[in-house]
Amino acid sequence: MALSQGLQQKLLQRLSPQQIQFMKLLQVPTSMLEERIKEELEENPALEQGAGEEEKISDSESSEDGMVDEQQEYGEEEGEEETPDLSDYILEDEDDDSDYKTKEESYVQEEHGNAPVRMETSFHDLLIHQLGLLQLNERDQVIAEQIVGSIDDDGYLRRDNSAIVNDLAFRQNIEAGIEEIELLIQKIQQFDPPGICARNLQECLLNQLLVKQKKKPSTITHAAIAVIEQYFEEFSKKHYEKIQRSLGLTEDQMKKIIQEIIRLNPKPGGAYASTNKAAYYILPDFLVHNLNGRLELTLNSKNAPDLRVSEGYREMLRDYEKGSKKDKRQKEAVLFIKQKIDAARWFIDAIRQRQSTLLQTMNAILEYQHDFFLTGDETKLRPMILKDIAARTGLDISTVSRVANSKFVQTEFGTFRLKYFFSEALATDSGEEVSTREVKKIIQELIAQEDKRNPISDDRLTELLQEKGYQIARRTVAKYRQQLNIPVARLRIEL
Repeated sequence: MALSQGLQQKLLQRLSPQQIQFMKLLQVPTSMLEERIKEELEENPALEQGAGEEEKISDSESSEDGMVDEQQEYGEEEGEEETPDLSDYILEDEDDDSDYKTKEESYVQEEHGNAPVRMETSFHDLLIHQLGLLQLNERDQVIAEQIVGSIDDDGYLRRDNSAIVNDLAFRQNIEAGIEEIELLIQKIQQFDPPGICARNLQECLLNQLLVKQKKKPSTITHAAIAVIEQYFEEFSKKHYEKIQRSLGLTEDQMKKIIQEIIRLNPKPGGAYASTNKAAYYILPDFLVHNLNGRLELTLNSKNAPDLRVSEGYREMLRDYEKGSKKDKRQKEAVLFIKQKIDAARWFIDAIRQRQSTLLQTMNAILEYQHDFFLTGDETKLRPMILKDIAARTGLDISTVSRVANSKFVQTEFGTFRLKYFFSEALATDSGEEVSTREVKKIIQELIAQEDKRNPISDDRLTELLQEKGYQIARRTVAKYRQQLNIPVARLRIEL
């Protein structure tokens, strides 16, 4: 086969560093934006936080695509002796009226304080502290700490005794027997909160009942222990009649036993489990106020922080411009300063674009779901998909998705994730399209009103919805019920 040469044209689309930076900033929630800005302030000394006049940014620098050839900008071609143009970097901008600093209706002015973080003792620290009360010898203390370290955050010990023996042999150089491990596990199971260090749910509930019976004996607790020990599978499947017949219980006694068991904690370590601190507090990105029927949208002030380019760095460039002797080392320093100033400007511009995109997207959602924001009635939600908002705003669907997945809006009816307002459409008998959330709301209401002795099956739910005019299949009803975390009819039986 002969070798040949040829020309070929291709169209390629590449994202500039500025575009990538903007997309990353766009998907950052408000609770994490302050941390992201702190990282940028630490990395770029030319960027400062605080009120002040913002620099004017030329069209080439603030354009959306931000496609700047860095070698041309900085004059980095090897052997170039031309003095860099510093006029765009050292001019004072006294008459700046940039919309980035205008605060008329863009966001609410709030105090910039740190979000409170609660102080707490971790779950494992609590268990280690209780180990000290057992007065174990040094060897048993190491084994007990290994067991405690194997307990999950929800309070369960899901590691076999043989695996713990191997861990001790390889990591601690301690040879321990399975019986020795079991003996220490039984001691740890007496710790607070009751039910910890259990191998499964049955053991967890049983240990809690045993502790309760020891502290305050009662016939109901004793009967509940028998139910969990002998008929746990039947109880979990709500076969109450079988349990009643086997244990010779009355219906009233069975009701009390059920109440005794469901009051137990299936995850005893859940209250102490460590969680991301940002998850404790939701900082809304938007605030919607109802002013006598007129909806007003404002942006959280933390989404538009005061940032500026360092005056000290611009002063360095002024000194260089005024000086007469300019060697190669000084030029290299000037190019470094220009890079940092440009990076600061790009970051400020990305924050501005983020603010504009958030407002643009939320305004479109507010107009589309106007009735819901006025009344708070979930049945007023219109079918809405990402494509609908993208068409109204002129933004890409991926941009709308980044906004919807990580942002929250505060209303007088509660705080919602923007993704909450997106739902598919379902047709009615009249041909009208309604939101699937409306159907889910009706399913919730029907199940809430059902007779708990004879819960409504999925087939009956389908019939009731069809009677209301919704064209829906049984498998769709089952899917919506599962999305609402509602169990099947048999598991909803109550005596």
